[in-house]
Amino acid sequence: MFTLIKKDAQSRARRGRFVTPHGVIETPVFMNVATCGAIKGGLSAADLRENGCQVMLSNTYHLHIRPGDGLIRDMGGLREFSGWTGPLLTDSGGFQVFSLAKLRRIKEEGVYFASHVDGRRIFMGPEESMRIQSNLGSTIAMAFDECVENPAEYNYAKRSCERTARWLTRCRAEMDRLNGEEGTVNPRQMLFGINQGSTYEDLRIENMKVIREIPCDGYAIGGLAVGETAEEMYRIIEAVEPYMPEDKPRYLMGVGTPQNIVEAVWRGVDFFDCVMPSRNARHGNVFTWNGKMNLLNEKYARDKRPIEPGCTCEACRNHSRAYIRHLIKAKEALGMMLAVTHNLHFYNELMLRIREALDEDRYETFYRTYHDRLAERNPD
Repeated sequence: MFTLIKKDAQSRARRGRFVTPHGVIETPVFMNVATCGAIKGGLSAADLRENGCQVMLSNTYHLHIRPGDGLIRDMGGLREFSGWTGPLLTDSGGFQVFSLAKLRRIKEEGVYFASHVDGRRIFMGPEESMRIQSNLGSTIAMAFDECVENPAEYNYAKRSCERTARWLTRCRAEMDRLNGEEGTVNPRQMLFGINQGSTYEDLRIENMKVIREIPCDGYAIGGLAVGETAEEMYRIIEAVEPYMPEDKPRYLMGVGTPQNIVEAVWRGVDFFDCVMPSRNARHGNVFTWNGKMNLLNEKYARDKRPIEPGCTCEACRNHSRAYIRHLIKAKEALGMMLAVTHNLHFYNELMLRIREALDEDRYETFYRTYHDRLAERNPD
């Protein structure tokens, strides 16, 4: 299912190809986050295809709350419901349970918590998460895990990642059962396991050694970008990566900025996702090859140029910085849509250029050119 096409000579960067039941994914890849089955900012599945998206990522917890995974199953699964025809990844709901639920009780069987929407009591454990994701019919389902905030107390982090490993065993068994049921939306659904252990290298390594023995189609590094510094995140990736199976995709969950992605690719990561491109865009913050840009700045009020000269996204082909700035300040939905379109196009273009650099044995030059520039303020 996963073919390692090439390894970079100067770094741990990898060029791969992941064959799934719903299409081929060229890696490294950025998955565009459609939390409730749509990109916030008014983009459709057709817009994602137009902007080079390979994988759509949706949220198990939010879709379970509304409209309900049973309804989505009855509609043929999330891909048919949303109109997205390519590979779809659903997260397990674990992160939202631990970040949104104000009151929760963690037991070996799972987590009892209150819905952030209406307060109703909900239970979710490994089996429940797998059943919800089976109803959604995603290409790739994520294992149910516990995501602790950083910094975390060592002994709690140790108990937590041990429980996460036990939960992965239950996820594997339940997915195998569901995939064999008659009428399953996607009987070839794949499973990714998740590495945990906070910022403790020994816990991370031990957890990776345990979960790699549980057959999965890929493995993720979870519990990062939740309070630690970027340097700590890179340190953990470097510690865990040698223990991750070379013949399976590696996914860094919830990351991140363009600079984070370039750095993590350098360290051997294949899959990424983050709400940042759409969330930032809705507030006028856009990404360019010369760094970040805040369109709400007064200097763009009469700027006739596109956000990024030469960019082929709809926003840059047809509209000026001044016009998009006006729309966002006037709270016109079109302004947000155009800014989000540009950012998602930029992220997918970033991954395309990374893959091309790896194909042509020049990723080190690409890395040296952009790993700092992408984090700076665009001077233009």
